[in-house]
Amino acid sequence: MSRTPPAPFSDDEVIAFQIEGESVRGRLARLGPAIDQILTGHDYPEPVANLLGEACALAALVGSNLKFDGRLIVQAQGDGAVRYVVADYDTNGGMRGYCRFDAEALGKLAAGFAQPGAKSLLGQGVFIMTVDQGADMDRYQGVTAIEGETLALCAEQYFAQSEQTPTRVRLAVGHTETGWRAGGVLIQNIAEDEARAPTAEAWIRTQALFETLGEDELVDVDLPGNQLLFRLFHEDGVRVFGASPMRAMCRCSAGRIDALLRSFSPEEQADMVEADGKIHVTCEYCGKVYSVDPFEVLESAALEPPTEPKADGSTLH
Repeated sequence: MSRTPPAPFSDDEVIAFQIEGESVRGRLARLGPAIDQILTGHDYPEPVANLLGEACALAALVGSNLKFDGRLIVQAQGDGAVRYVVADYDTNGGMRGYCRFDAEALGKLAAGFAQPGAKSLLGQGVFIMTVDQGADMDRYQGVTAIEGETLALCAEQYFAQSEQTPTRVRLAVGHTETGWRAGGVLIQNIAEDEARAPTAEAWIRTQALFETLGEDELVDVDLPGNQLLFRLFHEDGVRVFGASPMRAMCRCSAGRIDALLRSFSPEEQADMVEADGKIHVTCEYCGKVYSVDPFEVLESAALEPPTEPKADGSTLH
């Protein structure tokens, strides 16, 4: 069995792998420029940036395994200082995300923690994964309570309850000289069948190796993903199956904003007009501000029947 490290991979990719000859598969996400763009697009306090970075890494790990064109949305919401965190990954490799939080409540909470985790930040609430297969297909959504202190534990609980798949997850976020970085590893035990030998022993051994992984290794700019996998699993050997590239993106557009505004009545639109005579709409994901002439909205509404807009994280102000 070869003990040669797999070929190198770069940042902003998810690597699929399998323990050589065993029934354990996994994925490794390493995010650099993409997560830096997402997190620096807002002036997030560090605990919030860490939570959103973890959500994005988790969405990349799970979403990169989809076998169809679509989206995976990871979100958690609760009654804590962070009201809502969402990461949206599509199968073309695009990713976006944002957090909504109460700054005053967060300040009080952060004073009592070195680094508050997901449970402390979100409070009582739910963790949700949504698979969107497009307009012609129903969405699939799984919901579990937020019980673990980390998003990684929430994900493990989700897989145990919703898919009955033994799963381990580790996530990490850090700010380095090169900017924000995030990483994650997910391993799963493939179910036994007539073609596979018993899987329990391999799963126990792989988990023991998994436990040696440090969060600092996941965000280490000098430790390529291939070397990290080789360091973890070289005793058994690890086979990689290529990498899925990722990039920061946003789905907001002038057309989507127009559709959103046309969903309001003329009276409601009139109330949105500001001193400069424009309606201003801010995308909560990327922070882009759209300045819209209200008369153009009325003209487009006269030309087309209004359609139900898709939620795109836009905020009127």
